[in-house]
Amino acid sequence: MSAGKPDRDPALLLDMKLAATDALEFAAGLDEAAFLASRLHQAAIIRALEVLGEAAGRVSRVTTAAHPEIAWSEITGMRHRLIHGYEDVRLDIVWSVVQHRLTPLIAALDPLIPGEEDATP
Repeated sequence: MSAGKPDRDPALLLDMKLAATDALEFAAGLDEAAFLASRLHQAAIIRALEVLGEAAGRVSRVTTAAHPEIAWSEITGMRHRLIHGYEDVRLDIVWSVVQHRLTPLIAALDPLIPGEEDATP
């Protein structure tokens, strides 16, 4: 994890939420076959996941240690695989993350973001 500054964490957590929300919105109305057939949607969703992972990697150790319910290393690890292993991206895994992991992540982030406790994606 990063040695980020705790005073930057609210903005980074909001960036994470916004990127996760973007990925969900980009996938809205698609099924897996449509996602696999659309390079446009793949690129948009992958970019949102990259931003999500980059922001997660900058969150301070204080915050990441205080919130083990968030899979910080998995989120940043996926970002690294998407950026550095772009030629080997498993689109089925990307689709699975969007379908199963982002909504719970947003729910976990909401109480950590000032003013977002009652917000919905």
